[in-house]
Amino acid sequence: MKGRAVYIKTFGCQMNEHDTERMLGILETKGFIEVEEPRKADIIIFNTCAIRHKAEQKFLSSLGRVKYLKKRNSQLKIVVAGCVAQLQGENLLNKAPYIDYIIGTDNIHMLDSIIENQTPHRVFTYENPDVTNIKIPTKRMHNVKAWVNIIYGCNNYCAYCVVPYSRGKERSRPVESILEEVKLLGELGFKEVTLLGQNVNSYRDGSVDFPALLEKVNEVKGIERIRFVTSHPKDLSKRLIQTMKDCEKVCEHIHLPLQAGSNKILKLMNRKYSYEEYFEKICWLREAIRNISITSDIIVGFPQEQDEDFEKTLDALREIQFDGIFAFKFSPRAQTPAAKLDGAIPENVKSRRLTEVLKLQDEITERKNKLLEGTIQEVLIEDREGEYSTGRTRTNKIVKVTSNIALGSMVDIKIVKAHRHSLEGEILQK
Repeated sequence: MKGRAVYIKTFGCQMNEHDTERMLGILETKGFIEVEEPRKADIIIFNTCAIRHKAEQKFLSSLGRVKYLKKRNSQLKIVVAGCVAQLQGENLLNKAPYIDYIIGTDNIHMLDSIIENQTPHRVFTYENPDVTNIKIPTKRMHNVKAWVNIIYGCNNYCAYCVVPYSRGKERSRPVESILEEVKLLGELGFKEVTLLGQNVNSYRDGSVDFPALLEKVNEVKGIERIRFVTSHPKDLSKRLIQTMKDCEKVCEHIHLPLQAGSNKILKLMNRKYSYEEYFEKICWLREAIRNISITSDIIVGFPQEQDEDFEKTLDALREIQFDGIFAFKFSPRAQTPAAKLDGAIPENVKSRRLTEVLKLQDEITERKNKLLEGTIQEVLIEDREGEYSTGRTRTNKIVKVTSNIALGSMVDIKIVKAHRHSLEGEILQK
């Protein structure tokens, strides 16, 4: 392939962002540099998300906007990767024949053969049993923190979710491979790792389950903070909570998706827990880990969600008092059971409910942040821009400081002002 410039656009979650890092890692070993405009590229990659209709439409719009570049330059290669690629495969080529290659979620490594023109095939969507063992170079987006995949796929089959279809069944990565990567990150100066998986709680390699893995990562030199996403509530155990408490590097934050406050809706969603069971685990967390920050996901407008069901979600937000949430309108996905359910909720009702949820949670978040004013927080500096430095507390709160602090520094900051989504602080003078 002639030329050494790549444009890559990423849609979706941290898993996709990390997949992009790995694709860029492969390309960098081949001499490619990343460019910010498609017209300057010799290869264009769309790393796609299929979790909601809106994400898929954004990708299709972006794809349509580069069609003219292919007409102008026949040597340009257009690659579609990620979840839409995995789910649609050949159908994407039928819709947009100017696409050159389709790379599914298990086959990022095939980008190497594509670059070298070493494959006659155009579609790579087969399930790869060796995905947990393939070593792929990674170009990290940050210098201070890094993502580390520990488990691929999902076995939970929530009624609304395409992940089991787009990323396959659960496959845990060998513990030694994970520790080797984390140790290297520590040696390279990274201060924080986030262990990634659709459900990290399900991790198991032989006798090593997720709590045991946390204990092993906690011992790695150089790494000062450990985070993980995402946890399924049904698998959150007292043992895991105790491990979080005992491992000094594991941060006091957990993202635990609730999705709905109504047991009727949770059952239709196939979430495998009741609201009462979920709330009991929130109590376990708060009893064991002082000042833990808990964030969550909420879906509004799921089929058959009546006003009384929605009110139970609002009641749950009031009772639990999350530090923050990600909230979405239900988006039917063709491959999922929820798409076939009766009782679709009108779009205007979904929008109204989403607005109510976000308004209530904003009030809760702002009130909780206000309680931090005057406190001293340990902040890991992640970014600098001009005279400002930005970092995060152990509880995952964003803190902005008017001071030029070295990236990767761990500093004590006094919080002087709280906002809805961030905090302002000043560095303590020693």
